[in-house]
Amino acid sequence: MDSEQISQQVRQFIVDHFLFGEEGDLSDQTLLLEEGIVDSTGFLELTAFLERTYGFRIDKQELIPENLNSISNVANFVARKLANQDSVVSERSRRDVTR
Repeated sequence: MDSEQISQQVRQFIVDHFLFGEEGDLSDQTLLLEEGIVDSTGFLELTAFLERTYGFRIDKQELIPENLNSISNVANFVARKLANQDSVVSERSRRDVTR
């Protein structure tokens, strides 16, 4: 899954849950907290959505603006997490084959 697909899914979640179906001027660079689109409770909802949708856990130290303050940053964060997850699975598979 690439960043563009992730962006579309995250955008749809934000529009549906925080903007009442009205996208308005929302861009991939819109600062979600600063623009009042998502509040602290909303970030909890967003992180739960990401964990549920993409099948990974978000650690406390990853809950930083650089990862979650815009659709673009969220998509890049998710893509990195998925890539790391894939590399861990690949490494485990290689170890299992060599045993």
